[in-house]
Amino acid sequence: MMKIGTHFAYWNNTWAVDYIELCHRAKKCGLDVLEVGADHLLNLSDAQLEELRVTAKELGLEISANLGPPKNKDISDKDPAIRADGVKFLCDIMDQMVKIDCNILIGACYNHWPYDFVDIDKEALLDRAVECMKQVGDHADKLGITIALEILNRFESCMINTLDEGIAFCERVGKNSVKLLLDTFHMNIEEVEDIPTVLRRAGDWVKHVHVGEANRMLPGQGHMDWAAIGQALRDINYDGKVVMEPFLLTGGEVGPAIKVWRDLSGNADAEKMDEMMAKAVCVLRSNLNA
Repeated sequence: MMKIGTHFAYWNNTWAVDYIELCHRAKKCGLDVLEVGADHLLNLSDAQLEELRVTAKELGLEISANLGPPKNKDISDKDPAIRADGVKFLCDIMDQMVKIDCNILIGACYNHWPYDFVDIDKEALLDRAVECMKQVGDHADKLGITIALEILNRFESCMINTLDEGIAFCERVGKNSVKLLLDTFHMNIEEVEDIPTVLRRAGDWVKHVHVGEANRMLPGQGHMDWAAIGQALRDINYDGKVVMEPFLLTGGEVGPAIKVWRDLSGNADAEKMDEMMAKAVCVLRSNLNA
């Protein structure tokens, strides 16, 4: 059965958060999954990781780990030292994920994010990333972790913008652990076909799904056809995580990174933010049969 979650930054405009608090908040809103910042795990002690693992387990929550690597850890970079650091960075993160019973690493792990478009030699970028991802995939295979590479729109990456490009990349890597993440926001921008058709074509390649309206607001606050999307996911027997990535708040670190230049929350206070999230959970459950 599909499980519904949210990205941790929904409630904040900063990347620095209290995950224990957010676990309780996610549970209150009726969520099954909390998506954390993968790189944050490197800064948590073993005791803190264990607290997170136990808290999530007690609340019946699963955890997914979301990553946008920094530029100095980019496995597509021209500099072999940076690529080597990037491979180690991804493997170190997965070692930490095991400690919190997290078995899926998602995001644009093949590049750095936000991408600066200084290097736009797409084929060379892809070639370097493929070779490094083979090493990362070997480590993921050993740990039983799936890496779901996120397909991003053209304004966030020049490397993998469509399902077909994502499949081609994964086929070149050739590791059982390396699959794809499809995101309704990015698909709405880049895919020629409608979103349900793309999901059906993706089939077993899709191991994680991000959802949100065309303006990155919560499901139900826009015009996406969630019933059709839900049917497409059922048609491919998708039983993974469906994680919302809503970004409503301006300012801080998150607003500029996601390009949120106006308050999309309606000036919501903490209670209203929880109410809106709980309503979005209901929208997804009714349309996904989750």
